[in-house]
Amino acid sequence: MKYNFLRFPNFKRKAVTLSYDDGVVFDRKLIEIMDKYGLKGTFNINSGLFGKEPGGRRMTREEAYELYANSPHEVAVHGFCHLSLAEVDRGIATYDVIEDRKELEEMFGRVIKGMAYANGSVDDKVVETLKACGISYSRTVVSTEAFAIPEDWLRLPATCHHKNPRLMELAQKFVETENDKRYTRNNPMLFYLWGHSYEFNDDDNWGIIEEFAQYIGGREDIWYATNGEIYEYVQAFNRLQFSVNGNLVHNPSAIDVYLCHRGKNVLVPAGQTVHTR
Repeated sequence: MKYNFLRFPNFKRKAVTLSYDDGVVFDRKLIEIMDKYGLKGTFNINSGLFGKEPGGRRMTREEAYELYANSPHEVAVHGFCHLSLAEVDRGIATYDVIEDRKELEEMFGRVIKGMAYANGSVDDKVVETLKACGISYSRTVVSTEAFAIPEDWLRLPATCHHKNPRLMELAQKFVETENDKRYTRNNPMLFYLWGHSYEFNDDDNWGIIEEFAQYIGGREDIWYATNGEIYEYVQAFNRLQFSVNGNLVHNPSAIDVYLCHRGKNVLVPAGQTVHTR
């Protein structure tokens, strides 16, 4: 029988994150909407393509730094040149990942461990390449229409793309449900949305993300976080160490961890050991 269930900060059972690709100028408007409603997310950038797309759609290096460095959102790898990694030589794939990571780390002064696969191109060899390049989590283009916490963080699925016609139906289900048949009352839930901000411009449907953000944002029972924040938190939960009888739990990480232990909410501060009873 399972006794310990993950809770997000402040014992919340639900989290929401967004993931948007390519580093285009339309990210400015998307971030304005996200910030307005308190959403957070990860922007996956091709540092080798700054300012190189005709029509000025891709931001310059300076524009990208100004936008992302001054925001609460995460920057992650999307390939230096946006290559379909499963379709190129492993050496080329390695360069596309590691060079993008290096450039973004130098640009933003952060350790970058996240990524999204360009064109959703991934296979087992690509996953091994990411591990060698120090990438810990990477989003695919797979949509589950579900809210489960990921198990394979290097083949990270989303709940849905913002073009999914069931987007608001899924959002309402996420907000309102406590006993979906795929979950129990104890299991945490994650809504993961992905896409490209230029799609809102090209399809003239900014109202889609505005409606979603207004509906799902600003709720006291939801944790709004970047992909990286969720990954790091789940890893911290998984590293908890319990005594033989379960009455003590030690948190070796640098993150405070919240959990439900045998029906009781327990906070385990970073680096501390607490009684569960």
